[in-house]
Amino acid sequence: MAIELAPLPYDRAALAPHLSAETVDLHHGQHQRALVERLNAQLAGSEFADLPLPDLVRRTQGRLFQHASEVWNHAFYWQGLRPRGGGEPGGALGERIAKNFGDVARFKAEFERMALAVFGSGWVWLVQRPDTTLALIATANAGSPLTGEDTPLLACDLWEHAYCIDYRSDRARYLEAFWKLVNWEFVAANMR
Repeated sequence: MAIELAPLPYDRAALAPHLSAETVDLHHGQHQRALVERLNAQLAGSEFADLPLPDLVRRTQGRLFQHASEVWNHAFYWQGLRPRGGGEPGGALGERIAKNFGDVARFKAEFERMALAVFGSGWVWLVQRPDTTLALIATANAGSPLTGEDTPLLACDLWEHAYCIDYRSDRARYLEAFWKLVNWEFVAANMR
């Protein structure tokens, strides 16, 4: 079963001015497409060829894991964004963020602190632990919470291609824009 490039849930220009169509084209249309192609080339004729993408992330290692995880991570990242997103999380999600981090402002500050501390490429994740508490984790390179027991709720891509065009490698400015795009409904829907 070939892995497909997940389509964007919105038009390529819909995230502007926070993420330009040029960034989305580079990030999704070129980088992510190339990852899917490399992954499918590696899967052809292998014992893993019929596994769904999440299982590939959980069960593979080396370059196969790296490509599978990056494909999954990126697809998840795009779902966590939306045009005219942002604002404050409400309902059960807002309550859990307040319970686990104090309030939304402290949650965002800790998220940004972790994102700025990641050296090189990686991700920051809001996850739900098996005991239903919320936590933040950072992963390097292709790391993904799918390899552990946490349930991913939100991902922030910290690879340079996510922000080099629009923010000239200024990760802090990219993070400010990220909050204006977060799809809190998607995040809440991932909770268990």
